[in-house]
Amino acid sequence: MASKKSILIICGGGPAPGINAVISTVAKIFLKDGYRVLGLHEGFKGIFSERPQIKEFDFAHADRIFSRGGSTLIMSRFKPGNEKINTRLFSDNNVKLLVSIGGDDTASTANRITGYLSKENISISNIHVPKTIDNDLPLPDRNPTFGFHSAKDEGVRIGNTTYEDARTSQNWFVMSTMGRSAGHLAFGIATSCHFPMMVIPEMFNRTPITFDKVVRLIISSIVKRKIENINYGVALVSEGVFHIMPDSELDHCGINFTYDDHGHPELGNVSKSHIFNMLVQVKLKELGIHIKSRPVELGYELRCCRPIGFDLTLCTLLGLGVKKLFAQGLSGCIVTANSRGEVTPLFLEDLQGEDGKIAPRLVNVDSEFARLCFQNMHYIEEGDYEAAKAYLPDPESYDFNKILSGEV
Repeated sequence: MASKKSILIICGGGPAPGINAVISTVAKIFLKDGYRVLGLHEGFKGIFSERPQIKEFDFAHADRIFSRGGSTLIMSRFKPGNEKINTRLFSDNNVKLLVSIGGDDTASTANRITGYLSKENISISNIHVPKTIDNDLPLPDRNPTFGFHSAKDEGVRIGNTTYEDARTSQNWFVMSTMGRSAGHLAFGIATSCHFPMMVIPEMFNRTPITFDKVVRLIISSIVKRKIENINYGVALVSEGVFHIMPDSELDHCGINFTYDDHGHPELGNVSKSHIFNMLVQVKLKELGIHIKSRPVELGYELRCCRPIGFDLTLCTLLGLGVKKLFAQGLSGCIVTANSRGEVTPLFLEDLQGEDGKIAPRLVNVDSEFARLCFQNMHYIEEGDYEAAKAYLPDPESYDFNKILSGEV
């Protein structure tokens, strides 16, 4: 059995809708070509294990998982340090191709592993399939990463239900959603649900971010709607806001964080929506505004939902693209597909800046699309000052545009 050529599939990072569709497509097309198809549980951790957990695919299993959410392969965020690679995993199974599914860290780690194997006289190719619900990999032509649209769709489903609750109950919700460095997911959900306020990190491109500014933006929307006799709404804050928040803000916000080995607050252990909702409630009480608000956290619910048709098509194309690039003799590349369905390779050096790092793709808040979406939200502007004085002692401090320009 070991003499038969095989491919090895690993998944790194967190789940995203469509992983199984990629695995299924890759497995089917390589099985058809006479390869053994192996899946490795626990991502890179399995490569450094003496007893790796291997899943061998047949057509029936590959076909069964195609449209399912989650990942049939157990995932891990393990990043190798000085551990020794289990070279027998590759030599004993006659592995010819390592297929990695994940973000840019996963891609670069796969490159390093195949480079090390080459020095050990084990020659294999590696092709990477880009995955993140954050949609922050700078793919050409602003093509989305798989999983993003499905996660957004699930977020919109929950968001619309939450908004209906707000309207029915005549109260407010403060919602938070995933997005470590970019606000694509929050932007997509908020604009699709017609939320009256959203706060994403890219909005603070002209002024330093503070908890106070985020709270004032939310209250700006609450007061604007009260002026218009609308006593309900949803404000959506991207978790990425926390990741650009200065340490001085985090240290004095009154939240008891746990800290990692590097002294950084472990933001994954706290509910961002709960924090912002409490800060909003404190400020509303200080202002004498009687509004009920409740926190809603959009987190892990989005990562393992069933992929929608868009991602099933994209993942199929990417899976078939792996086979195409491998047949062309390419290695160390990322498989991408443009809007015309053309598969092309992309290398990490094509994405890296002069510092060797890959800058995340951000929401372009200066685009016409973003500006129009901001116009569809509710917030205090200069013409609202007189009416807002019924609720705010200093309406100018709650002016949406002045907050974001740093004027107040």
